Amino acid sequence: MRLTVLSVAYSLSAVRPETAGGAEQVLAMLDDALTRAGHRSIVVACEGSRVSGILAASVREALKQGPVDMVHMHGQDFAAHLPPPGPPVLVTLHVPRSWYPRDPLETTRPNTWFNCVSATQRETWPDDPRILPYIANGVPVHRLRSRVRKRGFALCLGRICPEKGFHIAIGAAARARVPLLIAGEVYPYEAHQRYFREEFLPRLNGSRSRFLGPAGFERKRRLLTAARCLLAPSQVPETSSLAAMEALACGTPVVAYPAGALREIVEHGKTGFLVSSEEEMAEAILAAGALDPAVCRRAACQRFAASRTIREYFDLYERLAGA
Repeated sequence: MRLTVLSVAYSLSAVRPETAGGAEQVLAMLDDALTRAGHRSIVVACEGSRVSGILAASVREALKQGPVDMVHMHGQDFAAHLPPPGPPVLVTLHVPRSWYPRDPLETTRPNTWFNCVSATQRETWPDDPRILPYIANGVPVHRLRSRVRKRGFALCLGRICPEKGFHIAIGAAARARVPLLIAGEVYPYEAHQRYFREEFLPRLNGSRSRFLGPAGFERKRRLLTAARCLLAPSQVPETSSLAAMEALACGTPVVAYPAGALREIVEHGKTGFLVSSEEEMAEAILAAGALDPAVCRRAACQRFAASRTIREYFDLYERLAGA
């Protein structure tokens, strides 16, 4: 069954392979997989996006390009871009419920469905027939194998913003006397920019921590493989964590706060450590060197393969489009 799938991104975030945003990474992964499989993929995303399929500036413009079998919406602002009644719409709930401008379940458009990205996230939503079984995020584990040797530094990876808690990671690395490398992107949101200026940069002064800026896939893979551990002191209940999955796929344990889905990604004492303070994180940084990289990678291959995520979304597309 050849499908035409229209994917709609968050209107303020570009979709490109090296993006730090989890929702944008998942959209890019599905767009590429659709194109490779011979389906027609149309993506509505902002200027600066790079996609495998057809890039459109708006849902209205995309619908002018012919019939659409399936609409897949990924943004927090999805309600502002819903198409008229017609093709089925799937809304993937990438962020916590409270982050949406209004309750997503208030949407009255017929033939509109929702799904979560982890078991932990699904527990935070009420029972509703429109919420389908969750589809866990995945990463390209086959591309994350590397021969880079382990080095002594800890690593942070992702958006530079208050909720990621990278200021805590800087403090923990300093306590452990371990160098910390931070790779990520500062988005042009006022709160993110203020955090970067007032909370993040001042802590780098005089520390052994270094900010590298954005990292493309190859550089990210080298950093993740060489690191002694990935630090994820998240301050909000994560619905998923692609960075943690990528680290494990590279054979690198994860030291994280038990925030949301991080509890189900990290196996305490086996593929990383779950901690609750800066002091505990410092201790775990030192202990992470004793964990087996092969165990971490094996867990990622068994649990977080992108091929499984893609297959489950494709099956859902065909089921909804057929119905």
